[in-house]
Amino acid sequence: MSLTAGPRARLDELGLRLPGVSPPKGAYIPALRSGSHVYVAGQVPMEDGELVATGRVGAAVTPAGAKELSKRCALAALAAVDSVVGLDSVVRVVKVTGYVASAPGFTGQPGVVDGASDLFVSVFGEAGRHARSVVGVADLPLGSPVEIEIVVEVSG
Repeated sequence: MSLTAGPRARLDELGLRLPGVSPPKGAYIPALRSGSHVYVAGQVPMEDGELVATGRVGAAVTPAGAKELSKRCALAALAAVDSVVGLDSVVRVVKVTGYVASAPGFTGQPGVVDGASDLFVSVFGEAGRHARSVVGVADLPLGSPVEIEIVVEVSG
């Protein structure tokens, strides 16, 4: 894979495509540019406007399955960025926050959110490395197992 190619080309090389931006399920917008940053609202794993999985990780959802859902959330976050500034404007991924709906006793939240983190590094190379927080919670909106929000720095 060529890291000199732009993010869209790297997504193609990875066999991935950006999904459509999911309409908000509340009084907010999916992404907002402020200065040289784009702030992306929390993204849950949606397909055609519907949640693809529900339940808590470590019970109804396996950690491996949740890691893949985290990757799907990351793609949705990139789609939200793309809708505001265009993906090729991203200079670096600054911050990722991951929320994992966790069964009692489940402590593997960082591994779940690695799905998103790994995707950002695959797409942006070193510029995809970021600061990160991961939080285990009892429940997430719509019963989602995982939610990812990001902040990216952009040019222009």
